[in-house]
Amino acid sequence: MTVLEDRIAMADVNTQRLDEWFERLERMPVPEGFKVEIVGGSVYMTPQRDTHWAIIRRIVRAVEDRFGMDVKVFSDVRIDFPGHENGLCPDVAVLRDSAEKDEGGHWHYEDVRFVFEVISEGTAANDYGPKKAAYATAELPLYVIVDPYQGRCFVYTDPKNGDYVTRTRVDFGDDIDLTGTAADLTVSTSAFPRD
Repeated sequence: MTVLEDRIAMADVNTQRLDEWFERLERMPVPEGFKVEIVGGSVYMTPQRDTHWAIIRRIVRAVEDRFGMDVKVFSDVRIDFPGHENGLCPDVAVLRDSAEKDEGGHWHYEDVRFVFEVISEGTAANDYGPKKAAYATAELPLYVIVDPYQGRCFVYTDPKNGDYVTRTRVDFGDDIDLTGTAADLTVSTSAFPRD
């Protein structure tokens, strides 16, 4: 088998296992307003806070203002990424216009153009650690972390060998200038609330 064939086989096994996990989770009494995702084989349930949603809404608005209302932008929708059992639900994921679900109803990580994650206190280590590694391994050209606890954002570009080569810090109050990247837009942080 080639390396590509090995990765495809492993992705199929991971997807089947993740499908089983998510089916079980859907039968559980998960409280309303909780985000559920699987990172590295561990299940995380995080309550969505108003600060978190206010930031996501502003990011989605900037994406729609730039690309129109028909842009494929999702929040908290499962997309399986490389690595051990990574059924991730990015806070904001923008897919290619040509993206289509597979026969099982899954979006392909290869169709993701860029991702924003807004830090939640209990799962911050995932966003800065295994999720960043999964996005870099998937060669996602742009990953942005918005951290309302620190009042800053981190823009990651140039994925290489499972990590990002370039990290740019943007403080709240400054614009996140993503022109010339996969996003090709600017996001104002002036109204981002802090926790």
